[in-house]
Amino acid sequence: MITHDIIIIGGGLAGMRAALEASKEVDTAVISKQHPLRSHSGAAQGGIAAVLDGWAEKIGDSLESHIYDTVKGSDYLGDQDAIEILCREAPGDIRSMDRMGAIFSRTEEGMIAQRDFGGHSYARTCYAADKTGHILLQTMYEQMMKNRVKVYSEWHVVSLIIHDNICRGVVAYDMAGGTLQVIRARAVILATGGYGRAFSITSNAHANTGDGLALAYRAGVPLQDMEFVQFHPTGLYKHGILITEGSRGEGGYLVNKNGERFMERYAPAKMELASRDVISRAIQTEIDEGRGIDGYIHLDLRHLGAELIMERLAQIHDIALSFANVDCVHEPIPIQPTAHYSMGGIPTDINGRVLGVSGLFAAGECACVSVHGANRLGGNSLLETIVFGRRAGISAVRYVKKAAIGGVSSSMLDSIEHEFYELAEMDGSERVADIKNDLQTVMTVKCGIFRDSQKLAEALEETRRLRERFNNIGISDRGMIFNTEMMEALELRNLLDFSEVIAASALAREESRGAHYRTDHPERDDVGWLKHTLAYRSETGPLLEYKPVTITSYKPERRMY
Repeated sequence: MITHDIIIIGGGLAGMRAALEASKEVDTAVISKQHPLRSHSGAAQGGIAAVLDGWAEKIGDSLESHIYDTVKGSDYLGDQDAIEILCREAPGDIRSMDRMGAIFSRTEEGMIAQRDFGGHSYARTCYAADKTGHILLQTMYEQMMKNRVKVYSEWHVVSLIIHDNICRGVVAYDMAGGTLQVIRARAVILATGGYGRAFSITSNAHANTGDGLALAYRAGVPLQDMEFVQFHPTGLYKHGILITEGSRGEGGYLVNKNGERFMERYAPAKMELASRDVISRAIQTEIDEGRGIDGYIHLDLRHLGAELIMERLAQIHDIALSFANVDCVHEPIPIQPTAHYSMGGIPTDINGRVLGVSGLFAAGECACVSVHGANRLGGNSLLETIVFGRRAGISAVRYVKKAAIGGVSSSMLDSIEHEFYELAEMDGSERVADIKNDLQTVMTVKCGIFRDSQKLAEALEETRRLRERFNNIGISDRGMIFNTEMMEALELRNLLDFSEVIAASALAREESRGAHYRTDHPERDDVGWLKHTLAYRSETGPLLEYKPVTITSYKPERRMY
């Protein structure tokens, strides 16, 4: 039986930042179902937000402005104590990444370059051309190897081990070995990222199936604010591949089939740099009302010139050319909104502790601390992984120094093993791929950018029918070494678990706030709905409860861009 002080599930930026902090003092290991350098953090393009000394004074920016923009961007559902920590600790964490060797773009004076991003009042988004996530991921991996953190690559965690409300480790499928392994620990940190693969059009990698959320949910932890799913305004048409907000931060235009910069109708002050929820709805409205071009609109960068595009947006040029046969130096890029980010997740405190379970922590996109509330500002997601990944690592170390490695019940392990092999031996008539495709269609059509009670009720019912179909799947591969068919079944089970929560939470919230837009309840309702949703697992479906939003300095007001 394998034993470590701290096990971190997920090898992206949040997981590696937690590992880097924890490994300074205790025995730390990372478990990832793919190599950490393939984590979806590397797909983040545009930048990471912070108010840096020197540049901030030059442009008139301030810490208070960053906090206010984030609170406003969250449509006042973000917890303001957590937001203050995110923004206040951002500069120090950016400087730390810089010292570790992250290659940020620079101004002529040698300062870290910062660009405009949607919803921010000032140009405060630090960037590395349009490869910011990739650069940070490489830097963090180097540091983790320097600290000799043990990495279990291509291991898929199938269950948390929780006994007497204490997390004591995990059970994982070792793909190369073809066996189930028990790993005991004093603490476990979940850092498994998002779940965009619940939707047909998404910017997310195929691995983003919400595994950590499902692990926590099945273990009795509630999921928070799952109705708030962000659709990024600019995904490459039909593919959903991210076209960074940095494209608009550098001055790109959104235009419809008539050549109009239509954002003037929706956000006249900020135009293409309004918040993501506002722009996504505007784009979808243009398409729905017939001003799109065969289901998309254009992102026009031509006026920026070849030199700027190739210096700051070279990856976007490559993506458009490779996947749409469009040279953005000379042609506009076809784009549509794409499922991008989860504002909700596993509820934690400001130090990453999962509510209600000792020894369990979470950080990054799978967690809900909640700094993003109902809508996330661009540049704040990479920031969250670094700030709260570090804080979770520190918090977990404090915990394990006082915690013993508890015993693991043999009956619990037998039950987990039985469930795993029972799934592996299923020989029903349903195909995993068919159920997954049907789920993605349901979530996109009925739980997407525009929602109403009828569509959401149908989505909830259909997710439950898909779960019944899942009970009749067939696994044809009887080998256990790199059984990708089994992996896809495990991932689909996770997708089904939390998709039901998304639909149920969205149906219950009878208002429009941030990314959650109800056409039958188009106004924000602070009297009835200024509160967080908590969804608990039960035999009859999600049981919903609510808790208050933490408000410190900024009272809710009308959100205008």
